[in-house]
Amino acid sequence: MWNTIQPLLPVRDLRKGGGIRKYGDRLVLDSIFYVLRSGCQWRMLPHDLMPFDAAHRWFTKWREDGTWDRVHDELRRQVRVEAGRDPEPSAAVIDAQSIKTSEGGEARGFDAGKRTTGRKRHAIVDTMGLLLVVAVTSASVQDRAGGRTVLARLAAGFRTVGLVWADGGYANSVDSTLLSWARDALNIVVEIVKRTDDVKGFKILPRRWVVERTFGWLVRNRRLARDYERLTATSEAMIKVAMIRLMLVRLAGQSARWSHEPHRKTARTETVENLIAA
Repeated sequence: MWNTIQPLLPVRDLRKGGGIRKYGDRLVLDSIFYVLRSGCQWRMLPHDLMPFDAAHRWFTKWREDGTWDRVHDELRRQVRVEAGRDPEPSAAVIDAQSIKTSEGGEARGFDAGKRTTGRKRHAIVDTMGLLLVVAVTSASVQDRAGGRTVLARLAAGFRTVGLVWADGGYANSVDSTLLSWARDALNIVVEIVKRTDDVKGFKILPRRWVVERTFGWLVRNRRLARDYERLTATSEAMIKVAMIRLMLVRLAGQSARWSHEPHRKTARTETVENLIAA
């Protein structure tokens, strides 16, 4: 994973002066990934990693100078090429996820539909489930209003996308102006994938399950199981860091950890036997 991301990180210009760095980029990433996966506070970083204030400072610096955005976009291109796809997508899926927040922070509201007090993550992903655009707003923001924000960002950053699938919340009998606005202003066709009225219970719907799976990937990281950030910009950056880690795992060819107990016992036995043989 480190060999994959190292060439994408910014290189320091020594001609501009400054002292010798005490902590390298690899330790910075280890510390940030630890906060992401464990969900701990920055102040609770283990002592074998870097000091919490330095880790948070580098996380914020890379958010403000666009490093996370550049690394995320380049890794997405690499994952798509490795899967035999074009580097840039031509179709996407849009949806929103309401998530609870901790106390305080900006853009905090109540989602009457989901009965959730917190924020809402408006995301657009490609057909592989890789993140294209994300915007974090108050949970009180309707899907159609948040959809305009992320669709505008999509049109500005991905001119190759001409089709976006969405659920019925983005166009209904009350307000369907999002479809005509996207077609006329952005040259993007938004196609609604509706659920049939005669089907009861759980039903996997075409295309829509892709973005739902992406939300499932995100909340596996405990830092994203609830929105702990005070700024929405920080929340968006943490989501991109989660996707960066996921894509690094894929590009590095690493497999997921076993969750089945017999497999874990087998792995521990083989590890002990290898240590004894060594």
